[in-house]
Amino acid sequence: MIMRTFTAAAALSLIFIAAAAQDLPPEVETIPAGPDNGHLPLDYVYDYGMPFPTSGPHSPRWTWAGFHTEAQPPTELVHALEHGNVVIYYEQPGDAVAQRLRELTGEHTGQWDGIVAVPSPGLGEGIVLTAWQKRLALPRYDEEKAAAFIDAFRGRGPEKAVR
Repeated sequence: MIMRTFTAAAALSLIFIAAAAQDLPPEVETIPAGPDNGHLPLDYVYDYGMPFPTSGPHSPRWTWAGFHTEAQPPTELVHALEHGNVVIYYEQPGDAVAQRLRELTGEHTGQWDGIVAVPSPGLGEGIVLTAWQKRLALPRYDEEKAAAFIDAFRGRGPEKAVR
């Protein structure tokens, strides 16, 4: 199930927050891509060898932008990253953060520059943001760090960069 909302003021605030943050947080990891980033057979289960993968072989399907309340196949999330989407993993971030994630996913719904939020057990209040070959793990949601990450990488996937 995907739930979407839209708040125009929140979209503008993300731009201003990212501009205020200026630099990427030092916690952003760069994870080199492996030698194979091609398509797997439909419904193929692939072991990336790490949680929150940021590249690699993937499904020919991708997870659409939006706030998801059910886990999504990692192979489809990696394909969403290849498109330039940012994937945000959450578990129990609290009501205010969950609402903020709904707003962000509702504002950025494009196939090539969207935001996907998906549940992931074991994170508690933590949040993990991923983009193609990039990952930012936070013990709690931090608006400035999230905005800087999203601004730096959304729409800049290797398949079709649109920003």
